[in-house]
Amino acid sequence: MLRLRAPAKLNLYLRVLGRRPDGYHEIETIFERVDLADELTFEEHPSELRLTCTEPRLSCRGDNLILQAARVLQQASGTSRGASIHLLKRIPIAAGLGGGSSDAAATLIGLNQLWDLQVSAPALAQLAARLGSDVPFFLITAPFAIGRGRGEACEPIPGIPPLAHVLVVSDVQLATRDIYAGARFDLTAPKPSLRMVEHALRNGPDLAGLAKGLWNDLAPEAIRRCPVIATIQARLRHLGCLRTCVSGSGPSVFGLCRDAVHAQAVARGVRPQVDPSWRIEVVHTDQPHHESVTDSLRHWGVG
Repeated sequence: MLRLRAPAKLNLYLRVLGRRPDGYHEIETIFERVDLADELTFEEHPSELRLTCTEPRLSCRGDNLILQAARVLQQASGTSRGASIHLLKRIPIAAGLGGGSSDAAATLIGLNQLWDLQVSAPALAQLAARLGSDVPFFLITAPFAIGRGRGEACEPIPGIPPLAHVLVVSDVQLATRDIYAGARFDLTAPKPSLRMVEHALRNGPDLAGLAKGLWNDLAPEAIRRCPVIATIQARLRHLGCLRTCVSGSGPSVFGLCRDAVHAQAVARGVRPQVDPSWRIEVVHTDQPHHESVTDSLRHWGVG
């Protein structure tokens, strides 16, 4: 049996530059991998691909990205070997945290190892890009990266000290496709630059500079569809968060904190102020010493 973690991501910066001829949007983003993670276990099966999951709302059929990743890897490698895969789901679904993409990346890595395929790192990255825009990020060892194109062209940002956030996820689910379809992007409006955020990260990080640079072009549409996002942001700011931001297409909101102790205090303060069914998590930058997808990637030379 092989067990891997599949961490979530936050978007510290997300700017939409325009619509592409292929129907996707050209973006600039800065990803941060955090320590809220799903867990996948892989076991050999003589011929079939089987998936089970602890989350009853998730399909375990062919539309699940885990099975899609397994089939793509089978086809690319020419193997007919099977696997039984179990997903322990901890990352909220349809929340802008990249859980499905991370699960897909973990599947590529896990089955590459389980089946001893020795598919190269560049080939895995190409397969990841076919599965989804965020999937290639989760093949990178560094927990921070710049994403361009539709998000799949990733440039690691190494050597950044860890950050601490409070994450609040309401029980509303937002579809990325719907958010992009409804959003209106003003390309001429003044906005922080990606380089501003990158510089702040590299400089210590400079938390004041980072706070000024946090940005998400999708936030207005996410708030329009889920107005409680704005309420959550106001409460986090009132409790002392340096800045708040929507991750991905929402509805997840994170508040940047001074340190882990501050994050714990904010979490305690916000918990009584929101619906008991909502998720409140203190999350930190996922570190390479954790046993995770990225640890297995080192074995295969990825990152």
